[in-house]
Amino acid sequence: MEYNTQRPTLIISEYGRNVQNMILHASSIENREERNTCAQAIINVMGQLNPHLRDVEEFKPKLWAHLFIMSDFKLDVDSPYPIPTPESFAEKPKVVPYPQKSIRFKHYGRTCHLLIEKCMTLNDEDEGKQEFILTIVNMMKKAYLTWNRDSVTDEVILANLNQLSNGQLKLDESLHPRIISSTEVLRSQKQSQLLKKAKPNYKKKKKRN
Repeated sequence: MEYNTQRPTLIISEYGRNVQNMILHASSIENREERNTCAQAIINVMGQLNPHLRDVEEFKPKLWAHLFIMSDFKLDVDSPYPIPTPESFAEKPKVVPYPQKSIRFKHYGRTCHLLIEKCMTLNDEDEGKQEFILTIVNMMKKAYLTWNRDSVTDEVILANLNQLSNGQLKLDESLHPRIISSTEVLRSQKQSQLLKKAKPNYKKKKKRN
């Protein structure tokens, strides 16, 4: 009996041992034309393992790159895409810059701050600016109640909006009745939590049936 511990290590285990064995076989073929045909057949098999991605153009270069990686870069075939090298995988990844901007009211999140900045660039005469401000106010209220379960008044939200916009954004009083109520927000959040808890139980019941 042959144990997996006695077999060669799988380089990319997601494709399985059969695919890796096919690649090793392709590497041993002396005729280049036959080797190219075999490599294309292996690519098709690898694509079948991910049927939802095999026809996506951006996914094909990834398959060819995996083909060369699993051959330990020893497979000599004609690739329609740039052939990776071992050195390219030895390079350290570039550091991803992280935004260091300070947020005055962190519970509102960066998105609210960006929307306020965008709204401040609009003229008061611009059609829809007041609707934009109303959307921001409702978003701020929902964000506030996500982190603070206590009810919050509209005056607090409007005061925070005034502070964040340096006094440039004010919601027209005629739109104040359209500000979402704290009760409605909390009820909606509670319903969402109950649905999340109920979904696993529903799946279990469905499996039993």
